[in-house]
Amino acid sequence: MQKNQQKQKSSALVFRFVKDNLWLFGLGLLCSMLNTVFNSLTPQIIRVTVDSVIGSAELPGWVTALGLGQLAKSQPAKMLILAAAAVLITAVLSGLFSFFARFQTAKASENSIKALRDELYGHIQKLPFSWHTAHQTGEIIQRCTSDVDVIRNFISAQMVEVFRISFLILMTVAIMFSMNVKISLVAVVFVPIIMFYSFYFSSKISKRFMDADVAEGVLSSVVQENLTGVRVVRAFGRENFEIDRFSEKNSAFSELWIRLGHMMTAFWSTGDLIMALQVLTVICVGTVSAVNGEITLGEFLAFVSYNATLSWPVRGLGKILAEMSKTGVSIDRVGYILQSEPEQESPEALTPPMDKDIVFDHVTFGYDNQKPVLDDVSFTIPAGSTFAVLGGTGSGKTTLMHLLNRLYDLEEGQGKITVGGVDINKISRSHLRKNIAIVLQEPFLFSRTIRENIGITFRGQDEDSMMEYVRAAARSACVDEAIEGFTNGYETIVGERGVTLSGGQKQRVAIARMLTQNAPVMIFDDSLSAVDAETDAKIRQQLKEKMGHATTILISHRITTLMQADRILVLDGGKVADIGTHEELISRDGIYREIYQIQMNNADRELLRQSASTEKTE
Repeated sequence: MQKNQQKQKSSALVFRFVKDNLWLFGLGLLCSMLNTVFNSLTPQIIRVTVDSVIGSAELPGWVTALGLGQLAKSQPAKMLILAAAAVLITAVLSGLFSFFARFQTAKASENSIKALRDELYGHIQKLPFSWHTAHQTGEIIQRCTSDVDVIRNFISAQMVEVFRISFLILMTVAIMFSMNVKISLVAVVFVPIIMFYSFYFSSKISKRFMDADVAEGVLSSVVQENLTGVRVVRAFGRENFEIDRFSEKNSAFSELWIRLGHMMTAFWSTGDLIMALQVLTVICVGTVSAVNGEITLGEFLAFVSYNATLSWPVRGLGKILAEMSKTGVSIDRVGYILQSEPEQESPEALTPPMDKDIVFDHVTFGYDNQKPVLDDVSFTIPAGSTFAVLGGTGSGKTTLMHLLNRLYDLEEGQGKITVGGVDINKISRSHLRKNIAIVLQEPFLFSRTIRENIGITFRGQDEDSMMEYVRAAARSACVDEAIEGFTNGYETIVGERGVTLSGGQKQRVAIARMLTQNAPVMIFDDSLSAVDAETDAKIRQQLKEKMGHATTILISHRITTLMQADRILVLDGGKVADIGTHEELISRDGIYREIYQIQMNNADRELLRQSASTEKTE
């Protein structure tokens, strides 16, 4: 029952993307059928020619009516020329219809696959963050490339071919029975055997295709992960380890395809044997019938030709069924993505002003029903203030920001987060994320120019205005001078994943990009970890001037980054350990003071003293 439902879902998925091009598929199928009709005329031309020239049997009525019988007896040379011309004409017409059939089918299939790719990519963009973290990138890429290519092959070739072959088999069987019932029965009796064997084989091989696709996804993930972390691989001399790791996964993948190859070989070998027996039986029975005068020599030749026309399509249908097993697996894998529930946006979603107080009210949260990362956390971030979060690894610092940005949603009984008194679960996600700018510790940069990366939010058309806009943000992030030092300046390609830039430069470019967003809430998630303390102080001073009345949230392990904040939240084990100003926290015997005493050296103290002096002067 479940299997039938799955097949129905797969069929519905394919139909959804081909329905707009059904007329093209229909036209292609019609041309393909006409190609088949003209191909089937050739054996009849040979039959009539042989029987009229060298045979003594009575010719078909239409041959006699056209005077071809008399022509053959009196002028066999002319009859042969006429037959050759007829074969040539049918071949030309068959070729033309074959061309048009392939052209229309290719056009229809590419239109359908384009629609599939567009919807697949668009749907992936709408899937929740939790879905992406639960699936490997390599596997997703493999489903969007290899599996889509398998579906394209099915739509462009196999789908129409099934109808064409079915039509060819029916037409060939009808012609053969009209010529001789006995020989036709001998030929046809093998068809159910081949069909049953093909269906049986296809049902057995589909599971193997599924395992092979999963293994290919794992292999793609290994490659993607290695290329993403190429710096780490080189830095730690892990090249040999990664080679061995890839070789292991590749061996497993190859082994699966070797087993598939064995199964396919067994299928084709057995199919060849059955087809050989069928051809041998038909030739033997046909020869005896021709010797006994039951059929003419021309009919015997036509039967041999039609039998080949019948046997190979039946065999080809078996191949298509085997390929369709793989197609079914790919459709299921692509369908899984399309059927995954996207982020739902309520029509009543609110778009309130975001320059208001942010309140975490008894928030408790854990990933995938695991141990809570946050445990009854409550605090308030006043609008326009600078709020800092300090905590060790696994304390829940980043989780706070994930929840605030609704990358994960709080369920009933897990507390709530409000902005200006409005529950964020009632606020439009797009509105929320547009007004909350985030810079991560490991920022992502596109493989474009630095100018394009920083000015990604720029909506104007004037290039000069854009450069002014970009450079102002870069100066605030203290990265303008470094960019100007590059040979191509702001037109420098950062490279895939930003490999052209150092860690500190990437962070500052990401900060500049965030500043162009001009959001009322700005979050810095350990985004100054890769810069030195002096540059850190300069950036914080620039940001203080740039951000104005924006609510700023600083997450960091570095005390010097946080201590100037209006309020500092200290997290420990997912709970609020303390909260207050730097002076209040340093006066208490708690975690904050311990961290302060560990981190602060003479250089840091001198830097703080200089920073304080500068602020007083200003």
